[in-house]
Amino acid sequence: MDNKNTPKKKKSFLQLLFIKAFGTGKKKLSILEEEQMQGPVRTIIKNFTSNRLSMTGLIVFLLIFAVVIIGPFFVKLDLSYTETSQQNVNPGLDLMKVPSSLEGKVAEISVGPTYTIAVSDSGQLYMWGKTKITSTLNLKYVPSNMGKIKRISAGFDHILALNEEGKVFAWGNDRQKQCAVPDKVKELTNIVDVIAGYQCSVILTADGHTYFFGNEANNDYKNTHNYQGQIVKVVTTADAVLGLTKDGQAVYLGKQSNGYTKMPENMGTVVDVAATASTMAAVNSDGKVFVWGNLSERGEGKVPEITSKIVALEAGRYHYTGITEDGKAIAWGFDNYNQASVPASVKNSKVVKLFTGAYQNYAVTDSGKILTWGLKGYLLGSDDLGRDILNRLINGGRMSMTIGAIAVIISTIIGVIIGGVSGFFGGKVDIILQRIVEIVSGLPFLPFAMILSALLGNALSSNQRIYLMMIILGLLQWPSLSRLVRAQVFSEREKEFVTAAKAVGVKQMSIVFKHILPNVISVIIVTATLDFATCMLTEATLSYLGFGVPAPQPTWGNMLYGCNNSIVIQNYWWRWVFTSIVLGICVICINLTGDGLRDAIDPKSQER
Repeated sequence: MDNKNTPKKKKSFLQLLFIKAFGTGKKKLSILEEEQMQGPVRTIIKNFTSNRLSMTGLIVFLLIFAVVIIGPFFVKLDLSYTETSQQNVNPGLDLMKVPSSLEGKVAEISVGPTYTIAVSDSGQLYMWGKTKITSTLNLKYVPSNMGKIKRISAGFDHILALNEEGKVFAWGNDRQKQCAVPDKVKELTNIVDVIAGYQCSVILTADGHTYFFGNEANNDYKNTHNYQGQIVKVVTTADAVLGLTKDGQAVYLGKQSNGYTKMPENMGTVVDVAATASTMAAVNSDGKVFVWGNLSERGEGKVPEITSKIVALEAGRYHYTGITEDGKAIAWGFDNYNQASVPASVKNSKVVKLFTGAYQNYAVTDSGKILTWGLKGYLLGSDDLGRDILNRLINGGRMSMTIGAIAVIISTIIGVIIGGVSGFFGGKVDIILQRIVEIVSGLPFLPFAMILSALLGNALSSNQRIYLMMIILGLLQWPSLSRLVRAQVFSEREKEFVTAAKAVGVKQMSIVFKHILPNVISVIIVTATLDFATCMLTEATLSYLGFGVPAPQPTWGNMLYGCNNSIVIQNYWWRWVFTSIVLGICVICINLTGDGLRDAIDPKSQER
């Protein structure tokens, strides 16, 4: 029969991919030749690659595996990092998405923790970023009839605005009365600046007087300070107020003695001041910068050496920026989001205005272009401690898979040894070992693991609890595999090759582990693959219930543990949705791969 015109069945993309990977560069064999030379491994690969669902599951799992194994080398995890200003930020990379219509007409830009507000030369307001502070409070709803805005200031969770008529407007969180403009301030006609801080507001008049309202318990400020009538600029930390006088002095406007009052000596004539959350800085007429306050390892006090003179200062949450006399921007301090690393585009431009706050920087060039650098946002959002969920998802995935893999290795070794010995020797050995299997199988898995973790966990360190979790999962997961191995060994030990091995004097343990087990390796591989998914789910379950890997070390399970309340589920969906999806996809893909291997290895399954 002539088959030349018979259309050939096209191979799927997945089959072609596997053929490319494993190589089939041999010449095409005839039916008889292929039947004679095709080995079991090649048959298994062929059967597996023809199963599109299993191949898809394998590829998706390998992609996830590669990301969580390789990703932590590029996405570093700081277990001690927390940031209250970045709590529960919803997903998106729009924190520095400047409206194009603002280009060329910027009068002022003020940066809040998750949002930015700006005013143009014509007095028009612009706002971008995450303006929703709580489920009921959104800063984008500005007061009506403000008119043309002259000055703007973004606080922790409220905003102050000053219009060209000298009237002050405030909106946002008012729990500490930081938006309740006092009557004496409303009566002022010479206001020149407004400063919104952490739960506080400061008003500056043209005659150098300052007015404070808001949380007086948190912010150290003295209404009757000795510099009233002399102030030309005011900046705030998270708990204090610093002023610049007309005669060029940096002065503390509080009443307590603390790190802020220990100012450097011989600063000379100060031309500008700035403040981060915990430090204060001043630059004198010679361009020298002085930093003091609650200095930490974040690097606010490590001022870079430059040849040009610094003429102006700005400050973010934990970093400083400055402009030199030749229009160059510099930055130093905490650099976790590259906010202290000036990009080449800014270095090669002449900067005429620089606005800094939180973790963002905006440089306005002489051509009116706005250049930005710093934190763009969180692709998958942040959690209740201000940590990047994508970062923790990647690093937590590595920990979850490591725990699952090591637990499977432990359970596989125990199951193979007990199942192999029990199946080969039988008799009393089999009876004793099977009673042990039944005892372990009879233990209620989750309650027993929870009790064991609770009893031993409090006396162990974080790393020791991780090791304990691996051991618990490994020691309680092996009975099912041992029974499968036992059944297979029972069948194999009666075959001729075992009798031949005994006849030539091969030791019994060598017969079990060198001759019989290689013939049941397919069952072990399939079971271990499926157990891998089970161990990952069990670890996630224990961590979700609070008995697994302790915080701050992330796993997919304990990431979900922090989301088991109705407030998070309703208002902060991104904290549990992405973790749940990745965990679910990973487990499903492992199961699909295991099912595909079982079908590929077992020829009888192809008939079903």
